[in-house]
Amino acid sequence: MTDFETITVPARLCGYPGVAFGGYVAGVLATRAAAKTVRVDFRRPVPTDTAVRLAPTAEGGVRLVDGEHLLAAATPAEPAVEAPEAPSWEQARAAADAYRAAPPDGMVDCFGCGLHRTPATGLRLHCGRVPGSALVAAAWTAGPELGGADGLLPPELVWGALDCPGNAAGRLLDDRRAGAVTAALTARLLRPVPVGAGLVSYAWLLGTEGRKYRVGTALATAEGDLCAIGEALWVEPRAQAQPQAQP
Repeated sequence: MTDFETITVPARLCGYPGVAFGGYVAGVLATRAAAKTVRVDFRRPVPTDTAVRLAPTAEGGVRLVDGEHLLAAATPAEPAVEAPEAPSWEQARAAADAYRAAPPDGMVDCFGCGLHRTPATGLRLHCGRVPGSALVAAAWTAGPELGGADGLLPPELVWGALDCPGNAAGRLLDDRRAGAVTAALTARLLRPVPVGAGLVSYAWLLGTEGRKYRVGTALATAEGDLCAIGEALWVEPRAQAQPQAQP
């Protein structure tokens, strides 16, 4: 990469309206970083349909900037957390079905977990709680439209599969409010991920402090072979002031 590279995230790859899907953005940065395990820290929302610039750093990382504003930064990192055994395909499918039957409030048309997305237009990471465990999980299959010419899920979308499960872990395992955002995502990709094959995304809580909570996330094949693992920091929105009663 030369001094800088310009990228534009299309509107269909959104998380919240007008905001680029964080897992995808992290994956784009990670593919340009000189490390197998990469940490991406978000500083500001990354807009969709807006040209922004990627620039390398002396430490082997990458910075994403919009004018003078730093949006996100990727740096080489230590290996992510160890993953517990993946839920079975049947467990993950039942958890996803339960989530779709009674989704938490505050859902949007997110590329990662939007309920109205199809296998061709989103990842459909509808993570529900796995009974008898401290996990949330979703069984899903990426449509061929999301794959490259090699029939594999692009690395930035593998990173995406490690993002939304963390939100579900906060909502369903720790009673967190809607509207949380990914503040940081660290991940390591372990093997190629084919489209058209069954996959299981799952997540678990690592710790909580105030508005912040940490989660582990992982992606496995339907047979339980680990494809990618990550650790994320999520931050809840500040509580809004309640309106004062009129006398």
